[in-house]
Amino acid sequence: MLARDQRTIVHLDLDSFFVSVERIHNKELNGKPVIIGADSDRGVVASCSYEARHFGIRSAMPMRMAKQLCPEAIILRGNSGEYMKKSDEVTEIIRSKVPLFEKTSVDEFYVDLTGTEKFFGAMLLATELRQSISRETHLPNSFGLSINKTVSKVATNTAKPNGQREVERGTEKPFLAPMAIEAIPGVGDKTAHLLRSMGVARIHTMQELPIDLMHRLLGEHGPVLWRKANGIDDSPVIPWHERKSISTERTFAQDTIDVVKLKGLLTAMAESLAFQLRKGEKLTSCVAVKIRYADFQTHTRQLRIGYTACDHIILPIIHDLFRALYDRRQRIRLIGVRFSHLVGGGHQMDAFTDTAEAMSLYQAMDKVRKRFGDRTVMRAAGMGAQSIGRMDNPFDGQAPVLLANRRA
Repeated sequence: MLARDQRTIVHLDLDSFFVSVERIHNKELNGKPVIIGADSDRGVVASCSYEARHFGIRSAMPMRMAKQLCPEAIILRGNSGEYMKKSDEVTEIIRSKVPLFEKTSVDEFYVDLTGTEKFFGAMLLATELRQSISRETHLPNSFGLSINKTVSKVATNTAKPNGQREVERGTEKPFLAPMAIEAIPGVGDKTAHLLRSMGVARIHTMQELPIDLMHRLLGEHGPVLWRKANGIDDSPVIPWHERKSISTERTFAQDTIDVVKLKGLLTAMAESLAFQLRKGEKLTSCVAVKIRYADFQTHTRQLRIGYTACDHIILPIIHDLFRALYDRRQRIRLIGVRFSHLVGGGHQMDAFTDTAEAMSLYQAMDKVRKRFGDRTVMRAAGMGAQSIGRMDNPFDGQAPVLLANRRA
């Protein structure tokens, strides 16, 4: 394994991606404050242009507040299908030009160029890659280059919009030192508030703190942030392979026509898979229901939907598909649910349709599920399905056992 200071890692980000795609189709949006998201007082901002950011608007902000900050902003609903098409184009360009890359979301990539500096020059290769993306897709993009993921990501943020920056080996700590602590990936609002209350506002102050103090303050997350603040990050670039689908199914010990039981089981299955999507920062655009009858005849019906990982959007569709499939004259041996056409991007594109309240609710439920098990919080309709069995979890390499409902 190479020493941490011998690697060459590029972080590449598509600048204000959703807005940039919209501007390709409508040049009149250039230079204007643009907001992508559901245009309602309960909606949230999915993305915004740099012109809008000058007014203090940011992603995940309630739309009501964004409109107050910039009443003249142009608000667009968003087109998730078009955004994914452009994301795929960029992915194919990167795939054709570099040996190893990781796609972490619809608009963010890490590229490992270790060793190329001896032959071509890593900075030159990264520059050519950025220019190729701009030329072939008309999307502005920025990159940072350094010895690890953390420093490269921070460097990208300082290079935006449509720029590039190299942090030379050995200068990682002084590069990070003068920045606000929020510049460190993984420092959220609550962590920043706690650190600032203790007088830790700049990275150089965190660099000087004892690592054991960071552990006492923030638990296991503390030493991780301390290492990042000191420019230390050994995490590898993980080769990207697109996961096409996740699914789960249940074979009954006795064939059944208990519709209440079947619907409850479908609810529990869909909820669990949706949680796995959010946990893996994925979205689905195709859901399917599978039924196998007592005579072993198997039938499946699917439906394409807008990209989502939200139960309240998926569940009605699952039940509609079941009603369309179900033959009341036959007993059922097996039932299953599948989500396919998966993409990265986490909850980002759900902001087109979700309210701030819904997004906060999912975050709270998922926090409980991650701590106590993914059957801890569930809809009443699924509570009868307490022993579903083992389900495929493609994101952490383990198949979680669904537990009976219990108090958090």
